[in-house]
Amino acid sequence: MSLLQHRAFNRLYQQDKMTLGFSIPTARMSKYPIMENQLPLARKIENHGFAALWLRDVTIQNLNIDDNGQMYDIWIYLTYLAAHTRNIALGTASVVLPLRHPVRVAKEASSIDRLFPERLIMGVASGDRDKDFTALGISKLESGNLFKKNYAFLERLLKEENPTISRDSGMIDGTDMRMFPKPFSAIPTMVTGFTNQSIEWIAQNGDGWIQYPRNMPQQTQLIKDYRELSEIHAPGVFKPFTQTLFIDLSENLDLSPVPIPLGFRAGRKHLLEILYQFQSIGVNHLAFVLYFSRRPPEEVIQELGEFVLPYFPTHEIPVID
Repeated sequence: MSLLQHRAFNRLYQQDKMTLGFSIPTARMSKYPIMENQLPLARKIENHGFAALWLRDVTIQNLNIDDNGQMYDIWIYLTYLAAHTRNIALGTASVVLPLRHPVRVAKEASSIDRLFPERLIMGVASGDRDKDFTALGISKLESGNLFKKNYAFLERLLKEENPTISRDSGMIDGTDMRMFPKPFSAIPTMVTGFTNQSIEWIAQNGDGWIQYPRNMPQQTQLIKDYRELSEIHAPGVFKPFTQTLFIDLSENLDLSPVPIPLGFRAGRKHLLEILYQFQSIGVNHLAFVLYFSRRPPEEVIQELGEFVLPYFPTHEIPVID
C-alpha cells in the first residue's frame, strides 16, 4: 500500500490545504503534566473532528524544567488512546531513534499498525533532552550519526519483505530471520526538526517533515527550500509539512496577537488569520500545544472545534467501523 491509500495520511494531508490537531497532554501543573482527564479530552478532540493527536517520547523527568511530555511511554500511551478512540490519527512527535533500537521500533510500530490499521503517523527525531541520553548511557554528541544509522535500519525493516541487515547495533539474516508482524500498511515516517541532518537529506529520506513554529518569513523560506529539494529527489511525490503552534486562546475574540514562546496569545479572530497565513505558505497540518494556555483545555477545544475547525476541516475518508 502506498501513502496515497493510507487512511490517516490522507485525512491529515492534502496539497495546498491544512488540517488541525492537538498535542497531548493538553495541560500541565508545576513540573508534572495533568494526565487524569486526557482520555475524555482526546475523545472530545476526536468528536469535534480534529485530524490527529500527537505524543512525545520522554524517558526521564528532568527536575530542572517543567516540560516532561505525557509522562507515560509513548508506545504504551498511544496504544491506550488508540483502544479508546475510533478513527483519529495518532502521531509520534517524535520517537527518539538514537535511544531506541530500530528492531524494537519496527516491532512496536508494526504492532500498532496491525492492531489499529492506518492510524499511525510516525514522527522520528534525534532527541534534544540531555537527561534521557545520560540515563541510557548514550552520547548525545553521537545523536545525529545514531539517528541516521537507526533510520536506515528501521526503513529497511518496515519496507523490505525479507532484508539482510548487518550493523554494529545488530544483525538480521534474511535467510532464516524475519521481522514480524509485518505492518498492515505503509507507515508514514516523518522526520522531526533537523535531526542533525541537512535539509537535503530530510527531503530525500522522509515521507514528510515536522517542524517547530517560526516567524512567517523564516517558515515560508524553509518550506520553499524543502519543497524544491523534495521535487528534485522525489519528483511528483507529495511530502507534507507539519508544524506545532503554542497558543493561549483569549476569551476576547478581538485580542491582537501577543508573542509567547513558539506561538501566540490571541483572540479567535486573529488566530484564524494566523492559521490562514500558515496554510498559504504550505503548512499541511498544524498541531495546537496548550502548554501556556490560561483557560481550561475543555473550553479551548470547544471554541476551536466550533468556530475554527470548520475552516480547516479534516479531509473526508470513509469510516471503517
